[in-house]
Amino acid sequence: MAERITSAKGKQDETALETSLRPRKLDEYVGQGKTKENLKIAIDAAKKRDEALDHILLYGPPGLGKTTLANIVAAEMGVNIRITSGPAIERPGDMAAILTNLKARDILFIDEIHRLGRGIEEVLYPAMEDFALDIVIGKGPTARSIRLKIPRFTLIGATTRYAMMSAPLRDRFGSVYRLDFYTPGDLEAILDRSSKLLSIPIDRQAVTEIAKRSRGTPRVANRLLKRVRDFGEVVTKGRVTQAVAVDALSRLEVDELGLDKMDHQVLQAVIEKFGGGPVGLETIATSIAEEADTIMDVYEPFLMQLGFLGRTPRGRVATKRAYEYLKIPYPHKNGPDTLQPSLLND
Repeated sequence: MAERITSAKGKQDETALETSLRPRKLDEYVGQGKTKENLKIAIDAAKKRDEALDHILLYGPPGLGKTTLANIVAAEMGVNIRITSGPAIERPGDMAAILTNLKARDILFIDEIHRLGRGIEEVLYPAMEDFALDIVIGKGPTARSIRLKIPRFTLIGATTRYAMMSAPLRDRFGSVYRLDFYTPGDLEAILDRSSKLLSIPIDRQAVTEIAKRSRGTPRVANRLLKRVRDFGEVVTKGRVTQAVAVDALSRLEVDELGLDKMDHQVLQAVIEKFGGGPVGLETIATSIAEEADTIMDVYEPFLMQLGFLGRTPRGRVATKRAYEYLKIPYPHKNGPDTLQPSLLND
């Protein structure tokens, strides 16, 4: 399936350009005000004591700035950062090799930390708590365990699936921060900064138009900005105005709320094929030829944020708001909008 332009997951060919747009300091970082404030206090305190930061866990939907925050923390602390991901660490020995190469106060950033194997987590536990590695030498009756000290480091973990992390691993983080979707005002500030860095002549109304279609996600906002720039350079050969932005985004099938063709397919499947629900996630995935994990990680968070989808013990349901947005008559029944709010947010 072709990559969605509104997907919050990073693309391989975007890495260099995306990195160039990332802020380098906390003062430059837009949004996530409470998280930023708490991190600044923790960093200042650690620097004052000349100690390593407590281990930090960042979680939330993709594209909200977890990797950017990790790099900023390293820059503010004045230390090196080693970046890896859960799937990239295949054996306990790989984890041990990474840890033994860290220097005092260095930061180890593990993206998708929920995908670490259980054996690798076992290596992390003493490293995070006691700053030591337990190594078994030999086999059978002659095997013996030795403990190697490692420098005091900071682990920053990032995950989009907080519930999939094991409880022992979650409990070893001193600070846990949830990153939320960004407000349109924050996204406009991010787009202003990006347009200056990319030398894009753009009107204020065009910035507002892109921001409101960016799904509350900086990565999506920057991606849409670059596509609108391409359209402006090739088609209109001039400044990016609101009309240019609207035309470009319409051609990209991104509607006024930032929903694309796949989002509409998810909602239409629930409403038209399954009577508005409740319907199981696997059933929805099969009906639109998509993976269940992709629906849960990529589509659902924003659709739920808009109040278009809800979760109940029996499955997903479409709300009255979703019917109204798609201009589909809402059936007068004991549907999702009559359910208790607690069930809609499970």
